[in-house]
Amino acid sequence: MVIKTLPLTLLLLALSFSVNADTFTFRADHMTGGRASGKEITMLTGNAEVRSDKLLLRANRIELQGEDNQFIDCFGEVWGLEEDKNILFQTDRLRYDRKLKIARLEGNSTLEDRENEIVAKGRFIEYDDQAEITVFQISVRLFKDDMVCRSEYAVYRRQAKLLDLSGFPVVYKTNDEFRADRIRVDLDTDDVTMEGSVSGSIKEKAKEEATEEVTEETKEEE
Repeated sequence: MVIKTLPLTLLLLALSFSVNADTFTFRADHMTGGRASGKEITMLTGNAEVRSDKLLLRANRIELQGEDNQFIDCFGEVWGLEEDKNILFQTDRLRYDRKLKIARLEGNSTLEDRENEIVAKGRFIEYDDQAEITVFQISVRLFKDDMVCRSEYAVYRRQAKLLDLSGFPVVYKTNDEFRADRIRVDLDTDDVTMEGSVSGSIKEKAKEEATEEVTEETKEEE
């Protein structure tokens, strides 16, 4: 395998041919290029940054691979922003397919949908930008207002504002707790639908208020 440092002008020329369907730009402290078995690789290291259309990615190291630089591989302190939808990513490693517009996050990963005020975490996240569907796996946690959802597998449908949980799912909503084999949460209304081995606990607000009133009256009498 031969690795060589390419002049900036050559790298810019090589990458300019990949700008077909979207805007593609990059920058970094260091750039190297190589060719092995006919496969071209461009490596960006040190404050690496790539913009593919409306997706901005930053990492310690970024590798560009495939025909027309189809694959973007990010390593170390990865940060990304989908500017149109205002979705923020943070992860250990991210791989993005520019043609399919699918991002895969691995390691300690966080997705923040700022428009819908949702923060979700997991060890593996797959975000389909075109379908607006996100799959979360392993130690999944989702936070919205006073609601916390946990499971081992989850599917977030952004357009429909629905969250499907499976794999020991549990939903905490204020002081209430819901468990089942499968749970669906309407993130627009916060309604919870459960299927299979359903259980839960609901704290009665009326009873709490009545208890508080009795306590206050007792204090006044004293």
